[in-house]
Amino acid sequence: MAAEGIKLHIVMFPWLAFGHMIPFLELAKLIAHKGHKISFISTPKNIDRLPKQLPPNLSSLITFVKLPLPHVQNLPENAEATTDVPFDKVKYLKIAYDGLQQSITEFIQNSTPDLIIFDFVAYWLGPLASKLNISSAYFSIFPAAALGFTGSAESMMGGDYRKTPEDFTVLPKWVTFESTVRFKLFELLRNNAGWDNESVSDLYRMGATIKGCDFVAIRSCYEFEPEWLRLLEDLNEKRFIPVGQLPPTLFESGDDVKDVAWREMKGWLDMQVKGRVVYVAFGSEAKLSQTELTEIALGLELSELPFFWVLRKQRGKEDTEVIELPEGFEERTKGRGVVCTSWAPQLKILSHDSVGGFLSHAGWGSVVEAIQFEKALVLLTFLADQGLNARFLEEKRMAYSIPRDDGDGSFRRDSVADSLKLVIIEKEGQIYRDKVKEMKNVFVDKNRQEEYIDNLLGYLEANRKIKRELI
Repeated sequence: MAAEGIKLHIVMFPWLAFGHMIPFLELAKLIAHKGHKISFISTPKNIDRLPKQLPPNLSSLITFVKLPLPHVQNLPENAEATTDVPFDKVKYLKIAYDGLQQSITEFIQNSTPDLIIFDFVAYWLGPLASKLNISSAYFSIFPAAALGFTGSAESMMGGDYRKTPEDFTVLPKWVTFESTVRFKLFELLRNNAGWDNESVSDLYRMGATIKGCDFVAIRSCYEFEPEWLRLLEDLNEKRFIPVGQLPPTLFESGDDVKDVAWREMKGWLDMQVKGRVVYVAFGSEAKLSQTELTEIALGLELSELPFFWVLRKQRGKEDTEVIELPEGFEERTKGRGVVCTSWAPQLKILSHDSVGGFLSHAGWGSVVEAIQFEKALVLLTFLADQGLNARFLEEKRMAYSIPRDDGDGSFRRDSVADSLKLVIIEKEGQIYRDKVKEMKNVFVDKNRQEEYIDNLLGYLEANRKIKRELI
């Protein structure tokens, strides 16, 4: 780690999605715990929504910097995160995010940090940092398997031999070991919806970000996916430094309204049989279609298992396609199930003894949280890297995916019910329950996590010394 007495100033700039901001904040806290200063940059509304209550020893080391998002035509008013807009409006959020370039430049010039840690959307930040003689790192919240499947920086920027969606449904030629990691066709078709008209594709942004930074920090660990980490370094001829899985810490809100809401939720959970409740949540990004919502609801009903469902009916005020539960569903499941359409504390719910399984979208943050609290995983994927994550977890027998049509992604209510009962109750599903418990030590061991942060800081300090000698 960094030598005693030598403290770094690090700027962190995540993408405007809570699935990105939260792991960036967890990494910030671990680095600050070692005595280094962090400037955490985002927009005013996002910073106000982040869990910022920090331990007394960290409050003076992490500074939240608010940069107003530029006005962009077609971006809904007050929209500052992906959760605020329908999927087809996210491209305008990226344009506004790119518009922060001047503000970021001024902040960096005035604060002269030792390192900038940024996200894949800000593909322009690596070259900017280089001009200012500041080290830069891309922090990938995606695990190594998902990033390795995507390919090298050069292939992402235009040299990829994969030209059609079907090309992404097979293992790429650069993966020399056996793996089932790949997309299903329906995941690709859903991912492409609304992206066709973007001026800069996500794939190009990712490639340019990797190419333009000094090194990559990645939410991963050698104990979990060593072959994929080695592949990434070989493909890109660049250091990929795992920073551990960054399990989140339980957050006490200090908010009276939220505290009352949690007490009510906990009261219901306390009355349930241990290990039988299905927790259902699909993150802040995905929005179900009406058909998907109906099949999930009726599948939960068929399973006869108790459930706690955090349901998003729309993405922001501009989303006019509000989805609705089947008629009579809440009355028929009253007492056995809870549907929550507002705030819910995921970590507290997952930590409760009555919860036995998590029906999730396979977003990596939710995967880590499930493993942290030893909850068996049933998966239903929708966007981005989720399909790749699901295949990798299936390969390791750490999760079970609800059977779907590979072409259109459709699934049936009886498949939902059967999958939940298999993983949470039945003897045949014991492997999934056992594997999650087995992997907990790999994902959330505090000593191992500390070692990964020390390794990252040691690399930063050595890199800082080299740069200073060259000046």
